[in-house]
Amino acid sequence: MTSKKTLAGSLLSLSTGLLLAVSAIGGATASSATSQDSTQLQVASTPVSSPQGYWTPERMRAAVPGDVLAAKAVARQDNKGPSSDAAVESGALTRFAGTAAQTTVTTALHTNEAPVKHIGKVFFTLAGNNYVCSGNSVAARNKSLVATAGHCVNEGPGAFATNWVFVPGYVNGTAPYGQWPARSLHAARNWTSGGDIRYDTGFAVVARVGGKYLADVVGASGVEFNQPRGLTYKSFGYPAAAPFTGQTLVSCTGAARDDTINPQFNSQGISCDMTGGSSGGPWFAQGDTDAASGAGGFQNSVNSYGYGTNSTTMFGPFWGSTTMKVYDSAQRK
Repeated sequence: MTSKKTLAGSLLSLSTGLLLAVSAIGGATASSATSQDSTQLQVASTPVSSPQGYWTPERMRAAVPGDVLAAKAVARQDNKGPSSDAAVESGALTRFAGTAAQTTVTTALHTNEAPVKHIGKVFFTLAGNNYVCSGNSVAARNKSLVATAGHCVNEGPGAFATNWVFVPGYVNGTAPYGQWPARSLHAARNWTSGGDIRYDTGFAVVARVGGKYLADVVGASGVEFNQPRGLTYKSFGYPAAAPFTGQTLVSCTGAARDDTINPQFNSQGISCDMTGGSSGGPWFAQGDTDAASGAGGFQNSVNSYGYGTNSTTMFGPFWGSTTMKVYDSAQRK
């Protein structure tokens, strides 16, 4: 664990000509143009094979918390002051409704350690090392989308992950809903090419398992963008660094406040002591009249970073128009 533990970073706006990197795991890339809201987005993608059989219980237990991958990005931008493009993103509040699972939820939902069907652990390989993060199934056209941290899909800057799988509802070493391998990974090019911590959010499109879509099996959270700052959130994750074990789900709730140590990150923090391994876990806005409380509401951030090995604040990125563009590109795959 580094002196600054990071779990996914803050997002800021890009120009309307934003370049996105949408790369599949461990493969060559090819560029193509697509139109979205009159904005031309350059994306790259390639099909990949499934890492079926790679993630044994032993490898899962030995995986390293993925926060170490984001530490270099935080260190690179730490205390450098506001950047020239550090304006807060603006745009109309946008929401995409979630979908219910086709099967009945049988496990009671608790705010601390009860498993939640659509929230799970993410396992992947980078530079020959196995890592673990957290993630969440989110509503999408393809019914196969997982939201997580950018550093849980790409080195930032550098290579995309291999052997990437999502294990929803993970608890005590079991995968009650199976392992869902990614067929493509998605992040803003500012992260994949520049390692800019403000754009440290990622999405994975997973393959069908047993002929079924992820959202039909575990459900999918709604997502929303350009929400006001300072809301009260409930975040979830699987912290694996001490004193946690990574075997059960943990949640934190609190009113969001700005990062005063590095305001250029444009992130917000809530009171929380989750450690590495919770990277990429979802944040749900509380008190929204159109969203249920707890893990049944709309997601609009992920676990980001904290300061020190005993951090009591978890920071999350602002999900604005940039994140929405990455999301929309991914949900069309």
